[in-house]
Amino acid sequence: MRPKLAKRQTPNVARTFVKKTKPLARPAVTPPGASRAARQRKEDAHAKRARAAEIYKKLSELYPDAHCELDFKNPFQLLVATILSAQTTDKRVNMVTPTLFAKYPTVQALARAKTEDVEEIIKSTGFFRAKTKSIVGMSGGVVDRFNGQIPNTLEALVTLPGVGRKTANVVLGNAFDVNEGVVVDTHVARLSKRLGFTTDDDPIKIEQTLMDLFPREQWTMLSHLLIWHGRRVCFARKPNCAGCVVNGLCPSAFKV
Repeated sequence: MRPKLAKRQTPNVARTFVKKTKPLARPAVTPPGASRAARQRKEDAHAKRARAAEIYKKLSELYPDAHCELDFKNPFQLLVATILSAQTTDKRVNMVTPTLFAKYPTVQALARAKTEDVEEIIKSTGFFRAKTKSIVGMSGGVVDRFNGQIPNTLEALVTLPGVGRKTANVVLGNAFDVNEGVVVDTHVARLSKRLGFTTDDDPIKIEQTLMDLFPREQWTMLSHLLIWHGRRVCFARKPNCAGCVVNGLCPSAFKV
């Protein structure tokens, strides 16, 4: 019986030895950026604000001249240009507004404009019929209800045709220097998710999160910084993570 017992023990010892050494022979490989992602999941509100502040600082240093890239001389021109910028580029809008404002230099003039004439001027911006209705209707509303002056409050601006919260925030922040909210366009929405500021897709929820995360005095500039970075580095399809100044603070860096 003893030889049989000894025979059974030998395989048991061998199996125990294999189990102990197997993890050493095949160590787990940690994917690049995984530690950052893990830290982001556990990030508390204080740490998130500190990281957001550092990102703002770095982007401010990278883009000291960040500004609204729509050309305008007054609140009226900016309001019109912002309405025209929907579903097109700022560059395209800047190509048509000189002709538009040369023919209709005031809100009163645009309110009296013939629809077909305005459509012809702004046709290249896309959705030109709807945009013409909006800018002519907006001008009429300003003349009729605000004595020809573009209002400087969110509550008043959003009552005008073609003006939503995003458009109102653009005008308030850049024409009146009023930080009422954060402009959330496609760039701001994309970067806000990549930087781990939010997981929401709804622009209103994203805006509220950013307003809670950043001081009021930074709201207008925050939009410019994120838009500039989105256009120059953090591209939609292939972000340049290697050339990004905030890649060490971004939970999505090198994983997008």
